[in-house]
Amino acid sequence: MADANAEIWSERRENWTPGRADARDAAATDYARVVHSASFRRLQGKTQILNLGDSDFYRNRLTHSIEVAQVAGGIARQLQRDFASHPAAPWIPDLTMIQAIGATHDLGHPPFGHGGEVALHYCMRGTGGFEGNGQTLRILSRLESFSEANGANLSRRSLLGILKYPAPMGAVLSADARLQPALLAGTSAVRLIDRKACRPPKCYLDTERDVVDWLLDPLPNADRDLFTSWDPVDGDHGRTRHKSFDCSIMDLADDIAFGVHDLEDALATRLMDAGDVASTVSEEACAGFLEYLGEREGSGTASHAGFVGALTGDRRTLKRTIGRMVTYLITSVEIRTEDAFGTPLLRYRVNLPERPQAFLKALKRAVWEKVIRSAAVQQLEFKGQNMVVAVFEALAADPGSLLPEGTRTRYGAADDGMRIVCDHVSGMTDGFLLRTYERLFSPRMGSVFDEI
Repeated sequence: MADANAEIWSERRENWTPGRADARDAAATDYARVVHSASFRRLQGKTQILNLGDSDFYRNRLTHSIEVAQVAGGIARQLQRDFASHPAAPWIPDLTMIQAIGATHDLGHPPFGHGGEVALHYCMRGTGGFEGNGQTLRILSRLESFSEANGANLSRRSLLGILKYPAPMGAVLSADARLQPALLAGTSAVRLIDRKACRPPKCYLDTERDVVDWLLDPLPNADRDLFTSWDPVDGDHGRTRHKSFDCSIMDLADDIAFGVHDLEDALATRLMDAGDVASTVSEEACAGFLEYLGEREGSGTASHAGFVGALTGDRRTLKRTIGRMVTYLITSVEIRTEDAFGTPLLRYRVNLPERPQAFLKALKRAVWEKVIRSAAVQQLEFKGQNMVVAVFEALAADPGSLLPEGTRTRYGAADDGMRIVCDHVSGMTDGFLLRTYERLFSPRMGSVFDEI
C-alpha cells in the first residue's frame, strides 16, 4: 500500500503477535480465522433461499458465502488488471483480504433467512432490535473465540470491509408507528407477528458502537462524519449513504451471486421455467449481455430467445451460460471516485455501468418475484419465523432453567440478558432451531441425552 498510514489498517483491537516463523500477513490471518470459525461452519445448516433438506443440490448460506468470496476475488483481480494505473490501484485489496471479507458477509444471518431476522427484531423490540449485518459485526468483534474479549479480533481493514451499513440501530430506526415491531391485528386463534412492521433497518447494533468508534478512529473527522451519514426516509427507516472500497466489492459480489447463482438453482430445480425468465428478464434488460455473448460466439448479437433457451435447456448449457453471465458482470466492473473523501479506502468504490447494472437488476428481480415471493418459499419462511419467536420467548421466559450451561453463564454476567438470548437463537442452524422447538413444545420429542 502506498499511503504512509496504511499500516494502521492492519492493526487489531486486541494486541496479538504472530509466531516468528509465521509467514502469513494480516489478511491471511483474518481469512484463516473466518474459515475456521464456528459461525462460518454453522452456515452449512442455514437456508439461503430454498429450504434445507429438500435437496443437497442447491445452495445454502455456506456455499453462497464461498461463492461470494470467489466472485469478490475475481472482481479484485479484474480491477488489478484493468485499473493498474488508476490512483485506486495501491488500495485494491489482495485476493486473501477480499475473500476473507466475502466469506464473512452472512455470518450474522439467523435461522430461516430473512424470516428469522424479522422474527428476532420483533423479539428484541425495546431492547436494541436485531439486524443480520449488525450481528455479523457482533460475532466477529465479540462472540468468536480467537481472543480474550474481541471475538475473532480481525484487522481494522477487514472489519471496515464488513461494515456494510455504518450507522447504529438507534439512529436509523424509524419512529413511524407502522414500523414498530408488533403482533398482527385481526387474528383471534393464533398470535402472529406483523412481518412488515417488524422489518429492521439496515445498520449495525448499538451494542457495537465502541467497536465502530475504534474502527473509524484513524479517519479524519470530516471523512468519519461523511462516511457515517444517513438519509431519513418518509415512511421507512433511515438509509446509510456510503460503503468502503472493499465493502463495495463484497456487496457487488453478493448481488452477482444472488442474481446469477440463485437463479441457476431456481432453474435447475424447475422452480422457474422459460416463461418466467422471458417475462422477468426482458430483451432490453439483457441487451448488453446479448452483445457480449454474440461477440464471444462470433455472431454479432445473440438472440433473447436463444438466451432463454440456454438457461432452460440441458444442464451443461445452463452451466456454461451461467458462467458467461458471471464473467460478463465481473469484466464490466468500474471504479468510481467519491471526491468528498480524502481517505483512499472511502474515496474509491466499484460499480457497474448502466447496461450490466440493468441486467443484474433484472436477474435479482426475477429471483425475488418468482422464487422468494412464491407461496412455496413464503409459507416455509412464515413457519420458520414463528418457530424462532416461540423458541426465543420460551428461553427468555426462564433463562436460568432453559438456556444451556455456557449461555446461561454469559446471561448471568451480562448487563443485557436479552441480547445473550438473541445471540444464542440467532446462531442456531435451521435444524437445531427446529429440534429445540420440538424439544420445548412437542410432547413426543426430546431426550435428556439431546445436545442443547
